Amino acid sequence: MWLGPEEVLLAGALWVTERANPFFLLQRRRGHGKGGGLTGLLVGTLDVVLDSSARVAPYRILHQTQDSQVYWAVACGSSRKEITKHWEWLENNLLQTLSIFDNEEDITTFVKGKIHGIIAEENKNEQPQSEEDPGKFKEAELKMRKQFGMPEVEKLVNYYSCSYWKGRVPRQGWLYLTVNHLCFYSFLLGKEVTLVIQWVDVTQLEKNATLLFPECIKVSTRDSELYFSMFLNINETFKLMEQLANIAMRQLLDNESFLQDKSLPKPRKPLKNISALKRDLDARAKNECYRATFRLPKDECLDGHTDCTLWTPFNKMHIPGQMFVSNNYICFASKAEEACHLIIPLREVTIVEKADSSSVLPSPLSISTKSKMTFFFANLKDRDFLVQRISDFLQRTPSKKPCGSDREWKWNLADPGCEVPELPSSSPLAVSPMSALSSQPINFCAGEVPTASQGLLKLFRRNSEELSGPKGAKEKMKEESWNIHFFEYGRGMCMYRTAKTRELVQKGIPENLRGELWLLFSGAWNEMVTHPGYYADLVEKSMGKYNLATEEIERDLHRSMPEHPAFQNELGIAALRRVLTAYAFRNPTIGYCQAMNIVTSVLLLYCNEEEAFWLLVALCERMLPDYYNTRVVGALVDQGIFEELTREYLPQLSEKMQELGVISTISLSWFLTLFLSVMPFESAVVIVDCFFYEGIKFILQVSLAILDANMEKLLQCCDEGEAMTILGRYLDNVVNRQSVSPPIPHLHALLTSGDDPPLEIDIFELIKTSYEKFSNLKADDIEQMRFKQRLKVIQSLEDTAKKSVVRAVSGDIGFSIEELEELYVVFKAKYLMSCYWGNNRAAAARRDQSLPYLEQYRIDVEQFKELFVALTPWSCGAHTPVLAGRLFRLLDENRDSLINFKEFVTGMSGMYHGDLTEKLKVLYKLHLPPALNPEETESALEATSYFTEDVTAEETQEDKGRTNENGPEKEEKGASPQDYRYYLRMWAKEKESKKETIKDLPKMSQEQFIELCKTLYNMFSEDPVEQELYHAIATVASLLLRIGEVGKKFSNRPMRRSEDCKANNTQDPVSEEESPTSEQSQNSAVEQQPQADHEDKTCRDAQPEKPQQENQTLGDASGEGQSSPLQLLSDDETKDDMSMSSYSMVSTGSLQCEDIADDTVLVGCEGSSSAARYGSTIDTDWSISFEQILASMLTEAALVNYFEKKVNILQKIKDQKKVERQFSSSSDYELSSMSG
Repeated sequence: MWLGPEEVLLAGALWVTERANPFFLLQRRRGHGKGGGLTGLLVGTLDVVLDSSARVAPYRILHQTQDSQVYWAVACGSSRKEITKHWEWLENNLLQTLSIFDNEEDITTFVKGKIHGIIAEENKNEQPQSEEDPGKFKEAELKMRKQFGMPEVEKLVNYYSCSYWKGRVPRQGWLYLTVNHLCFYSFLLGKEVTLVIQWVDVTQLEKNATLLFPECIKVSTRDSELYFSMFLNINETFKLMEQLANIAMRQLLDNESFLQDKSLPKPRKPLKNISALKRDLDARAKNECYRATFRLPKDECLDGHTDCTLWTPFNKMHIPGQMFVSNNYICFASKAEEACHLIIPLREVTIVEKADSSSVLPSPLSISTKSKMTFFFANLKDRDFLVQRISDFLQRTPSKKPCGSDREWKWNLADPGCEVPELPSSSPLAVSPMSALSSQPINFCAGEVPTASQGLLKLFRRNSEELSGPKGAKEKMKEESWNIHFFEYGRGMCMYRTAKTRELVQKGIPENLRGELWLLFSGAWNEMVTHPGYYADLVEKSMGKYNLATEEIERDLHRSMPEHPAFQNELGIAALRRVLTAYAFRNPTIGYCQAMNIVTSVLLLYCNEEEAFWLLVALCERMLPDYYNTRVVGALVDQGIFEELTREYLPQLSEKMQELGVISTISLSWFLTLFLSVMPFESAVVIVDCFFYEGIKFILQVSLAILDANMEKLLQCCDEGEAMTILGRYLDNVVNRQSVSPPIPHLHALLTSGDDPPLEIDIFELIKTSYEKFSNLKADDIEQMRFKQRLKVIQSLEDTAKKSVVRAVSGDIGFSIEELEELYVVFKAKYLMSCYWGNNRAAAARRDQSLPYLEQYRIDVEQFKELFVALTPWSCGAHTPVLAGRLFRLLDENRDSLINFKEFVTGMSGMYHGDLTEKLKVLYKLHLPPALNPEETESALEATSYFTEDVTAEETQEDKGRTNENGPEKEEKGASPQDYRYYLRMWAKEKESKKETIKDLPKMSQEQFIELCKTLYNMFSEDPVEQELYHAIATVASLLLRIGEVGKKFSNRPMRRSEDCKANNTQDPVSEEESPTSEQSQNSAVEQQPQADHEDKTCRDAQPEKPQQENQTLGDASGEGQSSPLQLLSDDETKDDMSMSSYSMVSTGSLQCEDIADDTVLVGCEGSSSAARYGSTIDTDWSISFEQILASMLTEAALVNYFEKKVNILQKIKDQKKVERQFSSSSDYELSSMSG
């Protein structure tokens, strides 16, 4: 590659000059190429250990002038071929021009300008983002690709100098972190170590320090543990490794591959040695942290942050912290965690102005909002730039009200008591919900069904004496406390959030304010006001639609808080249906998951439908990520965190709980429903209050407090059931004595009540205890633990999927469980490779998680060919991909150009297991349609009308039969797509399907038989007993061609012309005698061989519509009056004619191995010349059956031994997966050979 000219002071150090002219030198690095001795070893080691550009290129070209001592590097190359190309270009294009110049400075200036011009021209065609990468980084990426054989689509993120511990010996080298792989390369004194690990295979990443390994990173896979140490910046390296592993887990979870953010702003200053990808990943990490801290929408991107102070009017102080600015928000977080948080949506901002600086308030900035609040920031470092950025974002913010005129905040300061305006539709209380819905319980229309325009609790609150009693007074005091808080700290999104806010939340939010504050603290309000009409549109689109999610929703509607009066009524049920269905249509990857109905029903009690919908969005997509998908991954991740925290905080109890296996049972029900399904409703709703303010940290905190409170009883438990009963009883008796709502009977309590009167636990005491004992949990620490557990959980789920798939296919396949597991790993790796390297392949399309595990990973024909070449026991040289394509077509029964794992191992098993008969049967099918493409058999003539009508009629009948068989099934399937009985019947049919016998296989035409012979010749080409096998197959082919000729006599074809009859009468009696003998041997073989092939009969007889040209047959020749096939051709003609029949009609005794070897390469390639000499077409009446081929094969011991030979597939898999290589000679370090 051409380099931007760089000065080189010592041209001879560590380099050998190979070519020179007055202006340029071509040099080779010492130690590269052949020889090198000790110098080569030392230089190679230095190149790896030191971060020098010489590591990349063993060759370079320098520019020099006679009187100057300074040299300029203008090109480098990884191979002699590459550098020679550059050298020749310089000689041809520049030498003559340079000789004209008089001044040496002019020569150097001209050369530098020319080289810069070439580089600029080359860069025109490159992708824009690569231009951002510094030159040194590009060289490292080039080195990585050459060293590890990676394609161009594999992008390097960063590389680090470190040591890999191989045993007790550290190997200093370079760690390359790419988007999909972790790679390591070391070359020390002739010892080379190369590692390549896919991120999807990493099961654990740990940063720790032990006595043996100083501060190191441990990378665990299922097979090995690797230790890397001696990093210059171990924290940065580890953080990047975590990010990349996390991206890989996301790919396993939902097939979401990494896409670089092209809209990332360019850095104001060029960053040394930081790639565009590294910047992208750093920006992602900051964005995620920013969004999580302030509960902002998922598409919000941080633009920048700066240190500043915020004036807080409630305590008259300047609080130090950081200001964050993004496209739609200005946020502030104090350095002291509890001091103050602030979120200012730009849609609320009216004025941004710079105030006058003073010694007390340097560089102040004031921001005013529509709600008449003003915020003062000071101590801003780059105030002018910040104001400019905020102004730019304000200009992009839509000026119109985001929610329309009729959608004001219901807690507007001017009228804090006003209710949410109802929708234009009729009042919910004025219409009888039952009458509105009785006619159409599912296909409802907006006009017919009243919309829940406020919380259902307000509509269905029974007249309770509690409101006027002491509880009512307590509730009013709470409301008053919040009103005072709103007055001091502000109300709405721009509220100052402080330790005081948390105290009020812990004491319980008043029922009238609950919906409002849930929306604020969760961030759901932001999404709702920026998407006006979105929910209504979703409801309209999802109306009357029917799918699996809606079916599950209908089933669970009446199980959602059935004890609450709001859901004993069609109004509540209809509202719940609409919200859940709308969300299922918004997010089809989640659709609907059990437990969503319970949470949503509680949201609807305190919010109107639209608010409940956006709260559900905030829960599912931000606050509880991956909780509500088919595999509840998020809940399992947090369950793992809970177990880890139990070990840390309650070590004594942790051992007991692990022994009983309780944690995995309890935590799922606690976390998925936020305690709503295990605690009385009045108490659980207080937990939900704190959850919306604190996040998952609070749920973990309360869970630890519950275990701590029951520790003594749990330690005495004997089994899981007893432990569950203790915890169930405890949770049933967590009461909320301050609730003004009438108590709702808790169904769980009926099941666990004992003889003794239960001890009641006050919910507020439980919350207080959880803060006192476990409040030192930090949100950042939990996010870190989530990453660690996510690796563990997803890999565990992948292992479960593997076992499930292997168990599903093991019954029908000859492979052992171990072999199937190894094959599954290879198969999945090939699929994943298509996701990140195969740009537009069908297999890389988003996979459907709702499908059975067996159907989730599927590969296309190109991937199958790669696997087939690596794993097949039938290696056919250049013919192998052709055979792979045929097997793929045979296995792809549904013709979608993709095959699943079962189909893949079925094909592999046919080649590895069973006896000679089974293996031959597979080979036989590969040379019949649909495996054999008509195009694959070469044709010399156009199709003519001489084909017999019988065959066409026969095929038509066969097609009719097929149509009749498939017809009723298709009708039945179309009639009732939801009828599971249909699938049960289909399954029963599959189970009862008749086993295919060798007699069911159709006959093979002459053209197909020739293709089979070609395959066999290619298959034997590298076998140790190659000549013996060639001789055997020549004998068998000759015999079968004659059997086919004899068989024509007994076929029911129309009689041919009299010359043919005459020729048949003069046929050599030898072939007539062979037929009965072969039939006897074939029949005996059939009796002895077991029949166990479960594949459907997909092959049909030969396709006579195609013109056939391959070779001339015996029948055509005999029609010309030849008396004996043995006298048909001379030996010379045999050698000249390259067709199959040419040597098959020669006496097998006179056929030499040399002749076979000559013919093998050219069989069937020159068929047109033989056709021209001996007739116009291949004999279409000729055919051979599988039984005849089998019987003939059994006569040759060499062929029997070849097909009966056992091959170890595990060894082939091991070779295919092998990623660690060690070389003991320094010459192997030559990069050109590595890339080759």
